[in-house]
Amino acid sequence: MKKFSVIIPVYNRPDEINELLDSLSRQSYSDFEVIIVEDGSTLPCHEIVDRYAGRLDIRYIYKDNEGRSIARNAGIEASDGDYLVFFDSDCVIPPQYFESLNKYLTASPADCYGGPDAAHDSFSDTQKAINYAMTSFLTTGGIRGGKIQLEKFVPRTFNTGFSRKVYDHVGGFREMFSEDIDMSTRIKQAGFSIALIREAFVYHKRRVNFRKFLRQVYVFGMSRITLRLLYPDSLKLVHTLPALFVAGCVVLVTLGCTVSPWFLTPIGAYIVLLFADALVSTRSLKIAAMAIPAAFIQLWGYGCGFIKAFVLKILLGHGRNIDEEIRLRKGK
Repeated sequence: MKKFSVIIPVYNRPDEINELLDSLSRQSYSDFEVIIVEDGSTLPCHEIVDRYAGRLDIRYIYKDNEGRSIARNAGIEASDGDYLVFFDSDCVIPPQYFESLNKYLTASPADCYGGPDAAHDSFSDTQKAINYAMTSFLTTGGIRGGKIQLEKFVPRTFNTGFSRKVYDHVGGFREMFSEDIDMSTRIKQAGFSIALIREAFVYHKRRVNFRKFLRQVYVFGMSRITLRLLYPDSLKLVHTLPALFVAGCVVLVTLGCTVSPWFLTPIGAYIVLLFADALVSTRSLKIAAMAIPAAFIQLWGYGCGFIKAFVLKILLGHGRNIDEEIRLRKGK
């Protein structure tokens, strides 16, 4: 029996799986198994998985397409490790990851943990700009594991894990958008401990272009209202900031065009601040410039999704369950 069971759902991403498995094969700590769950892909990765049979303790499961949460649950059922670890297929794992994870959990046992993400040097400039937009305090409030946060840390499935005891008590993932937040909430409500392990970070590619990024964050905004319906106390001020940003921009642009251009000053100041912060963070003029549209996409996409779901589900009372999210996920 291994200490860690690594469970990775995959759908039509054989190239990403190759990079991920290569990074796992280079770990300085090796007491883990890897379970790849192919969720009905038309571009299966079993041949790539076979290449690592001699380098990793690895298993491959193929199942009909039902969604990544159900795929994760299938991986859990096939695993036998003491601790369940989850990565997204678009991650690359630093070689010291499991060594750092084991060291932390040995010294400070935790029922559940999560780690931050970063941009690898090999990522495209667009991916690095998107990574900035998703992790900067100026855009997300640092809620994805940054050093400064406006909200308590919530583990996300691109880099998280929990003990088998947790799974036996709270069950598996629900097939819905923001399933990781739902799982973390259930774990917390059950009284289990949750830790942020900063040393256990991953390189997360996220979306490869702004169009896909916009779709992703739009869904994030909608799913926040679904979580509000499931857990009435879960909605915090930080979650409403993108919607307030959208409303503020609309008001300022309207006043700037109809009353005085000076009303555009706050938007201009925010753009300058974004550029300066991104330049310090990325040390690249090009990425800093690309971080500006990435940040506005992140805020506007999330904010518009939040506003739409708030109007439909809270004000109009439509969809007061997760059925819509399940249908959207399966049709994605």
